[in-house]
Amino acid sequence: MEITTARKWGTFAVCALVAIVPNIDLTALNQAVPKLSADLRPSATQILWIADAYGFVLAGLLITMGVIGDRIGHKRLLMSGVALFAVASAATAYAPSAEWLIAARAVLGAAGATLMPSGLSLVRRVFVEPKERTMAVGLFMGVGGLAVGLGPVLGGALLDDFWWGSVFLINVPVMVLALVAGLLVLPESRNPNPGRLDVPSVPLSVAGVLGIVYAIKETAAHGVAHARIGVAAGVGLVALVWFVRRQLTVAHPLIDMRLFRRAAFTGAVVTNLFAMFALVAQSLIFSILFQMVFGWSPLRSGLAGLPGAVAAMVGGAALAPPLINAIGRARTVALGLAVAAAAFAGFTLVDAHTAYWTLVLPMAMSGIGMGMALTVTGDTVLASVPKDRSGAASAISETATELGGALGMAILGSVLTAVYRDRITVPDGITGPAGHAVRDSLPAALQAAAGLPARLGAQVAGLARDAYVDGMHAALVCSAGFAALVAVAALVTLRSVPKVIEEDGASEPELENAR
Repeated sequence: MEITTARKWGTFAVCALVAIVPNIDLTALNQAVPKLSADLRPSATQILWIADAYGFVLAGLLITMGVIGDRIGHKRLLMSGVALFAVASAATAYAPSAEWLIAARAVLGAAGATLMPSGLSLVRRVFVEPKERTMAVGLFMGVGGLAVGLGPVLGGALLDDFWWGSVFLINVPVMVLALVAGLLVLPESRNPNPGRLDVPSVPLSVAGVLGIVYAIKETAAHGVAHARIGVAAGVGLVALVWFVRRQLTVAHPLIDMRLFRRAAFTGAVVTNLFAMFALVAQSLIFSILFQMVFGWSPLRSGLAGLPGAVAAMVGGAALAPPLINAIGRARTVALGLAVAAAAFAGFTLVDAHTAYWTLVLPMAMSGIGMGMALTVTGDTVLASVPKDRSGAASAISETATELGGALGMAILGSVLTAVYRDRITVPDGITGPAGHAVRDSLPAALQAAAGLPARLGAQVAGLARDAYVDGMHAALVCSAGFAALVAVAALVTLRSVPKVIEEDGASEPELENAR
């Protein structure tokens, strides 16, 4: 059945709208923490779980939800997830306690796990012509990136006049609109011969991914000395090994491991993982530099980060498609990562007194480069598999992205912290808890400085900001080097990509030269 142009772009609009909300929600939460902390009075541990419950559940369920969508239909799964996300958002907004809020955030994560794989799969379903599909995927990725930039802006605007729950309650009418529109315009997309669901594989995949993500995030927050980190990592590794072995032996695996025999698929997934590792550096810059070094408000900080988000959309939707035709996928990805590496290196010229306008160029370069790279790798994942397995393929790619982001935050955050502690100088006369706070981190140092005499407090704040900038420079150098290495790897792994598979039953795709 041929799908009209109007329905194609109607499908795209619904899927993009659904993708926007979780990304805005994720970044807006960070700004709501001070107000919700004053209202609900959560413990330090509860604050961590409020922030992490969504991401943990999301990462753990992505693979399962992608495969379920291939079996029951991505429209059905997406509409169910949209409805659940709306209900959970209302429950989050009016949470009467920290425990309630953590549980509601976990439900939001489960709903969120249905959205991205299903949205991408439906885009793959309606945009079958290669150039058109690449442009649609680029726009889809760009909209998601723009939403990340809009999160702090919208959150800051709402929190200026309303209570902390407003950043979650705004999700409800948007999701209701998406639900009504989706029921009217979305086509169904499913595997016509899915086989039965291998139930034992589900908890293995969840335990494996969740254990690894938890261990990485806890390492970033507390170091490697805590016993629970080793336990989580051990459980995660054992579960993943058991999961892979089971997929190779059962008649109807949760994931067809033969997908990884395709060099383009494996290369695109791995490039996504390591590109997100490097991209985390930009979030480190914008979340702390603007607010704690420059001293800007959350709303101003959110607005200041928008050039990078807009540039990512331009790089993905406007530049990537023609570059693929001109120089091929491998070189387009490598070029994008090289541009991003140069931007990361350019950020090392920033200090505590840099004018904002000097940041705009490297922000735009980083956004354009990463937008190009992630659009091509995301499109390559979809082009490498039959349409009836696009949900599982998208879920694998999204899981790799989650792991890459967590790994980047852990390693780059550790580099930044180590350099900060090496460079910080504690003025004479500051001892005890205040001295430990100054040595610990920039936020702790600024809090300690606020309780000191004015002149001494200003000295401590200045020293801490300078030490943070030194640590940021070290993390950015690591990011630039890593992005350059991944650019070289992309030239090798993405040299040959499959032509788009039009037949659901196709086995191995024909290869075309990626130049």
